[in-house]
Amino acid sequence: MRGNLRYIIALVLALFSFVTYYCKRSVNEVTGETQHVDMTAEQEIALGLQAAPEMAQQYGGIHPDRQAGARVEEIGQQIVRSTKAAQTPYKFQFHLLADENTINAFALPGGQIFITAGLLKNLKSEAQVAGVLAHEIGHVVARHSAEQVAKSQLTQGLTGAAAIGMYDPDRPSTAVSAAAAAMVAKLVTMRFGREDELEADKLAVDFTPQAGYDPRAMIQVMQILEQSGGGNNPPEFMSTHPNPGNRIAELEKDIAAEFPGGVPANLKK
Repeated sequence: MRGNLRYIIALVLALFSFVTYYCKRSVNEVTGETQHVDMTAEQEIALGLQAAPEMAQQYGGIHPDRQAGARVEEIGQQIVRSTKAAQTPYKFQFHLLADENTINAFALPGGQIFITAGLLKNLKSEAQVAGVLAHEIGHVVARHSAEQVAKSQLTQGLTGAAAIGMYDPDRPSTAVSAAAAAMVAKLVTMRFGREDELEADKLAVDFTPQAGYDPRAMIQVMQILEQSGGGNNPPEFMSTHPNPGNRIAELEKDIAAEFPGGVPANLKK
């Protein structure tokens, strides 16, 4: 009887998780995709603003060079003004972080975008900076954070259901199966992360030329990231970011599709 009750609870929890996830759908105004999200744009903005100071502090705070920070902001806002990002409700702000050693850039929900001084000093042109910022803008307008929250809630619900259904207190060995279910959920979430990165790359290919920049600068950024990683990159399968070499191939395909007759010569390189 106890085992049957456990399976019933697991089934109800799994069903509730699926229904909650799949019933919450909206069409993204920039990408045109139907997404499963459980946050409004206003909630994304509020969440990003709340998290921004703590995230900045993890990288040594805002860089003291206000002129460099203002230039990052200027490039970012130029991309926003020139693209569909301006038609969204998001409040974009671009921050240069003081960390000189870490090579990173990231976006919080709602439009808070950060680039470290460590990455900026490795970039060789304004177009490369624009490519990085456009990629992060892509994450925001594609609502990747909101999608990840919804997916996390789904996987947590399914993992909980699987653990309840698999674990038998009279048979301790079933704890291994429950742990395996949790690992599967983690790997699924990682896979979505890689897809998000590639979509953000594609959006950057769309956005940079609209703002006057050569999208091929994104390929140069990938080459810089590849060189900076040396031989210490983790295997792509276990990374939330695709291997830069593989992203280069995808970028080349995206650029060729966007400009079948060749990239215009008047774009800033």
